[in-house]
Amino acid sequence: MDSIAKNLLEKIANKSAVIGVFGLGYVGLPLAIRFAGAGFPVIGFDIDKEKIAAIESGRSYFRHIDDAKIKSALCSGLSVTTDFTKVGAADALIICVPTPLTKSREPDLGFVISTVEMMLPHIRAGQLVSLESTTYPGTTEEELLPRLESRGLIVGQDIFLVYSPEREDPGNQEFETRTIPKICGGQTESCRNVGQALYSGAIDQVVMVSSPRVAELTKLLENIHRAVNIGLVNEMKIVADRMGIDIHEVIGAAATKPFGFTPYYPGPGLGGHCIPIDPFYLTWKAREYGLNTRFIELAGEVNTAMPEWVIAKVSAALNERCLPIKGSRVLILGIAYKKNIDDMRESPSVELMQLLSDRGALIDYADPYVPVFPPMRKYHFDLQSVELTEEMIATYDCVLLATNHDCFDYPMIEKHARLIVDTRGRFGNAKHIVKA
Repeated sequence: MDSIAKNLLEKIANKSAVIGVFGLGYVGLPLAIRFAGAGFPVIGFDIDKEKIAAIESGRSYFRHIDDAKIKSALCSGLSVTTDFTKVGAADALIICVPTPLTKSREPDLGFVISTVEMMLPHIRAGQLVSLESTTYPGTTEEELLPRLESRGLIVGQDIFLVYSPEREDPGNQEFETRTIPKICGGQTESCRNVGQALYSGAIDQVVMVSSPRVAELTKLLENIHRAVNIGLVNEMKIVADRMGIDIHEVIGAAATKPFGFTPYYPGPGLGGHCIPIDPFYLTWKAREYGLNTRFIELAGEVNTAMPEWVIAKVSAALNERCLPIKGSRVLILGIAYKKNIDDMRESPSVELMQLLSDRGALIDYADPYVPVFPPMRKYHFDLQSVELTEEMIATYDCVLLATNHDCFDYPMIEKHARLIVDTRGRFGNAKHIVKA
């Protein structure tokens, strides 16, 4: 075995290897906390000075990560910085930055590339570079490898390169970073060995695959599988609605089958960083090979159309009560992209807010996980979450359930709302409740 690889493996084994995590968001922060908890010294890098200040003061900026975990990680060896000159002090460099879409819905690797470019002047022999950001097959080999070798380092000999996709699920109480199996693919055999050793030091199960390309496509398959099935059930919802059938009752009945069926649930659209975005990464890359991913694209069309379909249901429900959307007071319940978390990324609830506002509705929202509407790239609302009281509920022409947080008092809301449009199947079948 090469002496450089052997030396790095020894440092990982005795946990003297310093772990650098780049991007302290929904993926990077839990990972940094986990490595610190496993006994490794960790340096967290982020360009956001507010995040750095929060962590240094022992304060979490995510609701699903409490302050105690931050403080424990600090005591266990976590430090954070905006100073990329410290890259050389780390033995493993793990990149956890966003991979959004451009306005033309093509992959935007800007955050990944800029992070790597900031790292490059300080990269040295004997380091492992791991990309965790979701991306298309070939990114690690086509974008990272040549940049690393531009420093005169040979991947697999002087420096080691792997792709290991994140699998975080914020708010899921059944799994945590340590217990979620970790996929990892290395550029060479030495890269695979180092990658497996690194993640095995902090994660219960590491699943090795033959290459970064396999790992990259694995991540896309996981999320596209979910997107396609949600697209199917959303289309079934439209069919069931036209037939006067409650799709949630249908799903509940079908889910009693002990084999061959997995329940997916409809909603007002797709949210989160992965599921609304990842299919476009694959369809874009597939075109390079002369392929059209028609099945995936059709599911995307169905899911993308859901907010407009919901607004049509709101409009029809108000119209039946001799009310136009323009001038009607509408309360959106829940604006996070899924229940019981504060994550706003790609939330369909916000798209609903924008569509209602564009049509002249007077909108408010209630979401205890998001007390003040945050700054967002696409949307701007100067709003704060309203308190859900009997009197407040009764003042709205329509209550639109967009995100079904468990903390909402559904019986109270159902009793006092004039009209409810329910996109999540949480309310009953009273005359003033419209399923959407």
